[in-house]
Amino acid sequence: MVEESSSGPRFHRRRQANVAGGRPFRHVVRVSPNEEAILFRLATAQRVSIARLLVESALASETGELRTERQDVIAELFKLHRLLAAVSNNVNQIAKVANATGRVSEDLQATLAKVREVAMRIDDTCDELSLT
Repeated sequence: MVEESSSGPRFHRRRQANVAGGRPFRHVVRVSPNEEAILFRLATAQRVSIARLLVESALASETGELRTERQDVIAELFKLHRLLAAVSNNVNQIAKVANATGRVSEDLQATLAKVREVAMRIDDTCDELSLT
């Protein structure tokens, strides 16, 4: 299989990362057409190859989570962090104007609503992490 574009983040690489010495062991697994369809659907949803899905699923029994799922959550937390930084900048600008003029900008309600939305996304992500 081919890697996804290298211009984006490496969180969604379909193939496993290379390891020193390669992977000298090979396992052949036979599946029914129904099982193949299920594996294909699961691998597509995770954006990984079927081989990677099988390996990660088998090794996840020790940790209870797939490495790909953990990377998706980390990527979401990075997005939330950037969004929160942008919103914080807006709040600081509004506060600066309010302190200088004594007037509260009409953007305040929209900005505070966005802060609440980001806080809810963070809470939801943390809840999702605690369930895995």
